[in-house]
Amino acid sequence: MAKLSTAELLDAFKELTLIELSEFVKAFEETFEVTAAAPVAVAAAGGAAAAVEEVEEKDSFDVVLEAAGEKKIQVIKEVRALTSLGLGEAKALVDGAPKAVLEGANKETAEKAKAQLEEAGATVTLK
Repeated sequence: MAKLSTAELLDAFKELTLIELSEFVKAFEETFEVTAAAPVAVAAAGGAAAAVEEVEEKDSFDVVLEAAGEKKIQVIKEVRALTSLGLGEAKALVDGAPKAVLEGANKETAEKAKAQLEEAGATVTLK
């Protein structure tokens, strides 16, 4: 097999999708028993690096209630304030934790909702 030049390698990487590039990185790391974070950032400096950053920066989040905690009534009130659910539906959501309270919310809304629920005593994660 002929040795590829750096330019040829970069051209080959430009043809890969992000998923294919990710699979290549995993295979590279396993084969050479290294972490390829720095080499990949250099090799993907073309258009792929910007695309990878775009993928990593999420723009929609799910606010997931993991547990109601000790102040269940306060948590139910917050769930009702954040959603259009009635009392029974909000109670069922809280009782059925872990469940999503908000889905597809922007970062600011998701963080605000998380803060409100945690202040009421709930355990919350953003996904």
